[in-house]
Amino acid sequence: MRRFGRSLRWALIKAAVAGTTMVALAFLIPLGLMVQQTARDRAFTAAERQAAALGPALAITTDEDAVNRALASTDAGGQGRMAVHLPAAGQPAGAGGADAAAAGTGGGGPGTVAAGTGGGGPGVAAAGTGEPEGPMLGEGRAAAADVATAGGKGRSFTVKVAGGYALLQPVAVDTGRTAVVEVFVAESDLTRGVATAWQVLSAVALGLVAISVLVADRMGSRIVASARKLAAAARSLGAGNLAVRVPVEGRLVAGSPEELREAGQAFNTMADRVVQLLAAERELAADLSHRLRTPLTVLRLNAASLGEGDAADATRHAVAQLEREVDQIIRSARRAPEDAPVVAVGCDAAEVIRERVAFWSALAEDEGRRWQLAGAERAAPVPVQRGDLAAAVDALLGNVFRHTAIGTAFSVDVLATDCSVIVLVGDAGPGYSDPAAALKRGEGHGGEGSTGLGLDIVRKLAESTGGDLALGRSAVLGGAETRLRLRTGPQEAAPARGGRRRSRGALFQK
Repeated sequence: MRRFGRSLRWALIKAAVAGTTMVALAFLIPLGLMVQQTARDRAFTAAERQAAALGPALAITTDEDAVNRALASTDAGGQGRMAVHLPAAGQPAGAGGADAAAAGTGGGGPGTVAAGTGGGGPGVAAAGTGEPEGPMLGEGRAAAADVATAGGKGRSFTVKVAGGYALLQPVAVDTGRTAVVEVFVAESDLTRGVATAWQVLSAVALGLVAISVLVADRMGSRIVASARKLAAAARSLGAGNLAVRVPVEGRLVAGSPEELREAGQAFNTMADRVVQLLAAERELAADLSHRLRTPLTVLRLNAASLGEGDAADATRHAVAQLEREVDQIIRSARRAPEDAPVVAVGCDAAEVIRERVAFWSALAEDEGRRWQLAGAERAAPVPVQRGDLAAAVDALLGNVFRHTAIGTAFSVDVLATDCSVIVLVGDAGPGYSDPAAALKRGEGHGGEGSTGLGLDIVRKLAESTGGDLALGRSAVLGGAETRLRLRTGPQEAAPARGGRRRSRGALFQK
């Protein structure tokens, strides 16, 4: 049951971990990517603000000293991350582009690309030089062609440079002239705070998984507790406690599922049905046993009229014994299992066998049968009730008288060891034609008056102690041999059959 509990709880925990992990990944991965994009946008937006901060100063003057002071007053300028590309003095709008185009291509309009440079527009590099015509203030990182393109197109864009990106922002300084403000954005600025955000999101995901595990374990413990109660009740019922029931008025355990409550109701219904069936069986057994009273009364009256003699006394003794057995059956059948007294289970097998052999010896003498009893001199305690063992011995001896011809000899041997008591009943008859079929309940070949249940009753008695019943051929008498083994201790090695044998006829009596 512990294994069942662990497996059920682990199954719930693994399902909770899997479900929570998938949900967390579905939400946290897009959220982390959004945080990463936000950090990137934040860095470029800050760069644009830094570039826009120089716009008013450039609109007022392009004096290098004034621009340097304005550049140094900004955060990016103070960190050496900003540069200003000024246009050449007196450069008309688009002149540089026209001259550059004419120099290399033989034509073109304002803003066209100069041969060999890729630039155009005011402030672009001269043809073939790769250098801006105007002065550059600060630390620039962008290529001259990219600066010329930004000035010529009149719009800002970013270019990849060593260690990060450069934002190029064109600023109109006066009519026909454009300066380009360059702001450097380092790679570290694009991922600033992203690692911390991922750590926080991971911690949140782990927290969600831990919470789901705790909830699943709590639910699993309640379900397992309910299942254990149901299993304990089933074991108690199997052990013979017919009064056990599962409480299902509310729930087996608070929070247990409805299906377990239905299982508990089904168990209670089954237990009630078992009690009803057993009660009906007991009543039927009592009724059938009570029907035997009438023929027993006739037998007792007839036995009383037999007069004196050993045969008459034996008959009256047998009738009295039969009446006692029938009365005991009726009392046992009508007694409810929970009202049955607690009795110590066990008896002396040697004493019971001596008594039953003595009982059958009277009939053996009448039929001229020689018989032998060996090994019953010493006590042989066995863990079965006296009446059950007597019934088993009677069934074995009764088979000898029923299935062999008059005058056929038989023997009874008792072998007691530290771990078992073995009873061997042999005869000098024809033996078992099919031992396997003889052991099947109700399939014996006893002929008229035989129910085929005798050996099955003996087998059940042996198996109730952990022993067994075996059929074979007698090594001494040559006929059938039945071996009843009753366990009295731990498992032992099977003794050699016929290990304790008396010489044939040595202890036979008439």
